[in-house]
Amino acid sequence: MKHLTTLAAASAIALTAAAPAMAEKWDMPMAYSASNFHSATGAEFANCVTTGTQGEIEIVTHPSGSLFKGADIKRAVQTGQAPIGERLLSGHQNENAIFGFDSIPFLATSFDDAAKLWDAAKPTIEKVLADQNLTLLYSVPWPPQGFYFKNAVNSVEEMKGIKFRSYNNATSRLAELTGMLPVTIEAAEISQAFATGVADAMISSGSTGYDRKVWESLNYFYEVDAWLPRNYVFVNSDVWSGVSDGNKAVIEGCAGLAEYAGWYRSKEYTQFTLEGLRAGGMKVGPASIKMVNELKEIGVTMTNEWLEAAGDDGKAIVDAFNSMQ
Repeated sequence: MKHLTTLAAASAIALTAAAPAMAEKWDMPMAYSASNFHSATGAEFANCVTTGTQGEIEIVTHPSGSLFKGADIKRAVQTGQAPIGERLLSGHQNENAIFGFDSIPFLATSFDDAAKLWDAAKPTIEKVLADQNLTLLYSVPWPPQGFYFKNAVNSVEEMKGIKFRSYNNATSRLAELTGMLPVTIEAAEISQAFATGVADAMISSGSTGYDRKVWESLNYFYEVDAWLPRNYVFVNSDVWSGVSDGNKAVIEGCAGLAEYAGWYRSKEYTQFTLEGLRAGGMKVGPASIKMVNELKEIGVTMTNEWLEAAGDDGKAIVDAFNSMQ
């Protein structure tokens, strides 16, 4: 991806010829490790902005929840404690169901469908964020979600009583409907949680498991492609309003490049990380037909619950997505 980094910097520089002014430092909290592809994309975005604005705006990334924990990042940016940040979009579903559009089980299960769903949802998401004093810059999907377990599982019945790492409302509800016990665990705490027995299972991408070396504690990864959740990068709207038009153009240009680079990375990273899980000693493969069918039945329940909670806006998103098929 070095060529994308170079292109990003070159494009950003070309967008502005303004003379350097007093520099602003933007600390950017991020929830995932520096080695994660989202964090790597964010770091390149930060460099692009810093270079493109000729140092007028210097973005410094803080991965692994080192500045603010994942659950605190959005509030920190809203309240001006940090000017910019990255967070899992569906992590806010508890405050507004619309944020969980990307975690509707088995609605969008491929990268192409995830892109269509984003096109359908983006205007609504931008409006909701604007009402919260936040401006969307870019968004990147995770690879498809699969199940991690310590022991072999071939049906929903066999999931009952297992301690399950949840990261949003959808995963907590999934645990409840399968009889598992949801435990909220941030990404930075995954390795320790599994090593100490706080949790023995999760649904996540191959990327998360690979980055956190979960094969040290877990043994099975089942490919079910349940959904592709999204991370997003956002800026405090008051801060954004104070940015010059020229620098806004730079940031938007860098954001567009980051969104493309992140999407490409996510897609390419999918098989790479699954091979990495295998190399670590995990058994990786499709879930049983029985388990998939049972999960899809649960997915229908969760979809109906989400549509009821999200109201007309949620229905409009799903209808718009379905019209693209």
